[in-house]
Amino acid sequence: MGHDLPGSARVVIVGGGIVGCSIAYHLARRGLTDVVLLERAELTSGTTWHAAGLVGQLRATHNLTRLAQYTSGLFASLEAETGQATGFRQTGSVSVAAGPERFEELKRQASMARVFGLQVELLDARAIAELVPLARVDDLVGGVFLPGDGVTNPVDTTRALARGARAAGVMIRERTPVQRILVEGDRVVGVECAVGGEPHRIRCDVVVNAAGMWSRELGGSVGATVPLHAAEHYYVVTEPIEGLSPRMPVLRDQDGYAYFKQEAGKLLVGWFEPVAKPWPSLRQSGRTGIPEDFSFGTLPADFDHLEPMMETATHRVPALAQTGIQLFFNGPESFTPDDRYLLGESPEVTGLFLACGFNSIGIQSSGGAGKVVADWIIDGHPPMDVWDVDVRRMMPFQHNAAYLRDRTVEALGLLYAMHWPYRQPETARGVRRSVLHDRLASRGACFGVVAGWERPNWYAPAGMVPEYRYGYGRQNWLPFSGEEHRAVREGVGLFDLSSFGKFLVQGPDAERVLNRVCANNVAVPVGTIVYTQWLNDRGTVEADLTVTREAEDRFLVVTAAATQIRDLAWLRGHIPSDSRCTVTDVTSGLSVLSVMGPRSRELLSGLVDIDLDNEHFPFGTSRVVDLGYARARANRITYVGELGWELYVPTEFAAGAFDTIEDAGGPVGLRLCGYHALDSLRMEKAYRSWGHDLSTDETPLEAGLGFAVAWDKPGGFIGREALLAHRESGPAQQLMQFQLPDDGPLIYHNEPIWSNGRIVGRVTSGAYGHTIGAPLGLGYVSTEQGRLDGPALLAREYEVEVACERISAQASIRPLYDPSSSRVKS
Repeated sequence: MGHDLPGSARVVIVGGGIVGCSIAYHLARRGLTDVVLLERAELTSGTTWHAAGLVGQLRATHNLTRLAQYTSGLFASLEAETGQATGFRQTGSVSVAAGPERFEELKRQASMARVFGLQVELLDARAIAELVPLARVDDLVGGVFLPGDGVTNPVDTTRALARGARAAGVMIRERTPVQRILVEGDRVVGVECAVGGEPHRIRCDVVVNAAGMWSRELGGSVGATVPLHAAEHYYVVTEPIEGLSPRMPVLRDQDGYAYFKQEAGKLLVGWFEPVAKPWPSLRQSGRTGIPEDFSFGTLPADFDHLEPMMETATHRVPALAQTGIQLFFNGPESFTPDDRYLLGESPEVTGLFLACGFNSIGIQSSGGAGKVVADWIIDGHPPMDVWDVDVRRMMPFQHNAAYLRDRTVEALGLLYAMHWPYRQPETARGVRRSVLHDRLASRGACFGVVAGWERPNWYAPAGMVPEYRYGYGRQNWLPFSGEEHRAVREGVGLFDLSSFGKFLVQGPDAERVLNRVCANNVAVPVGTIVYTQWLNDRGTVEADLTVTREAEDRFLVVTAAATQIRDLAWLRGHIPSDSRCTVTDVTSGLSVLSVMGPRSRELLSGLVDIDLDNEHFPFGTSRVVDLGYARARANRITYVGELGWELYVPTEFAAGAFDTIEDAGGPVGLRLCGYHALDSLRMEKAYRSWGHDLSTDETPLEAGLGFAVAWDKPGGFIGREALLAHRESGPAQQLMQFQLPDDGPLIYHNEPIWSNGRIVGRVTSGAYGHTIGAPLGLGYVSTEQGRLDGPALLAREYEVEVACERISAQASIRPLYDPSSSRVKS
């Protein structure tokens, strides 16, 4: 047993849960069968075996929903294909709302479901009672029914995936623990496993870390960032309940933190409580603390912890009060800092793929995740934009065990908490702080967090506690952010943008390397700023950023905080080995003070040592200036659509530079501004945001960024040939700007766009435009495969669906604010 293990394979998968088996199955479906799956104990023995088996289709974003839909379709056909029963049943699911705000959330999710073609029905209390007779409905305001949702048996479904993989030639070996991943340089070369107590090495090109809650320790041993931590997850199974229908839909009572599933005449009730228990409960330094022999393992039931949850469940299903409990279950589940799983190739270790951290939705995610990872391994890229779950969104600090433990207390409950717009995590805060943090806090900053950075989102007036009061409408901070917005439009505002990712690209070949990666031309005079996208071989967008030429052999690349790791990995991965070019991440070394507005020149002219007029300092120019006692790089560029400069100041000089600007700001009405104002300002100007309006699913032509493509520059650029073909055929979609009535609802993302009685697109981002005085959004609209040009698109009438109501919307292709950009260049 086990001695037939090969000495080499193309791919080794570590972990025999449902996700590892799904990856093996999908690799085999693509024809890659030189694959070995190694499981330390038995298949499903980690966390798969005790999963509740819910198969929901509606997720938070467009492509994650597509993946969940794929999983549901796969499970429906798997038994017929493999001969292994899966227990999959399409029961549907009912989510209920005990108050108007939860019902608003459910209705917004229902609208989003329509974008994806999911069947969804709004329910009143009577309809809920008909579908789920056991439920108490007298205190409910409504609910939604998704008929396509279902349930499956996790163990049997895993066996079916394994059987399908084996039938195609994949080798699956149980009781074969992987003791370490083998790495040479920064590249995976194999694994070492134990066979009959003896070490055995398998050389391979790719290792997939699908080891569940053991993944952090396994990946961390070779320097990979794998941020996940286990938490205790509770459910109970009742004694048989008379009259319980086998066709009962899954019931989700998120206000009560509970879900209910019919199981062989009994009721399974599980919870996602607001304050969870990390497991192990003690902080560990470097090790998971999970026992070596933990297999089909359970944790002791904490009845004090369980009691309030049982009360909420009994409130929603009163029959529980008269029904005995057959099983009290407590088992571990892995959670990530942002409740989204980890997929893709590690940016630290080439050839090491991650598929872990599934936040208690591993069963319903397994089919889609398996397909994505298999396609990614074979094709070199995922089949669609999966930025939401791409491991490159994670920062190295998030591997920290203390941070993960503290965040896990909150993370489990966020699955069923209200998913408010702009909601900020409350745990594990204060990790990355600008050197200006205390100054901004003393001036009323209310901080949000992105990539661990504490960033001022808005400023509270004197006497007001700077904290959010969440809602789907106009939140408490909107008037104050509106004042910041108007200060930038009419006077001058100061933003701390120090969280930008910043890379110094240096060497004799720096220009050649960057010009190949950038779609725009960076072979420009020293002191010039270039706005550009980075494209892949398919001609779609991998990054959206600026490149400043500081010297003949030195460039500064500036990107968003959230994409720092992703963009750094992309750039380093495209430097030829024989190039004389280095990349240094200087994010922490430079603070960024952004001074924006029509009076910015007036303010800065008295503080710097050079002339700031258009002749001496035109738009798109970068100069080194004296600012107070500091030397700073001043870049004349904007993300708000006004005259202004971004000042790049060495971190140790930033506080002094800030004080210099603030001290001089009184006469011109300088105002501190936050990221919510930045967002509303950029929305009026229709500036794109990567991860929302730009992704690997869109080309620059579809996004209206053809002006940033240097088609004929010497040497071309990555993606040029594919982009030429797109230009020839015409874009399949077009990004447009939408304005709703001033008294209309706010739009955020994934709202359907309707025209002539059908859905023609979806909103990708939204904000309230204080200058225009209306809710605004950006969104892609189908061009009917290039048949509709700009005038034809504008000739149509549009509606945006918000919470199941269609709102008339004005559409524009040019920015609604200052379409000629005269203010930027004033």
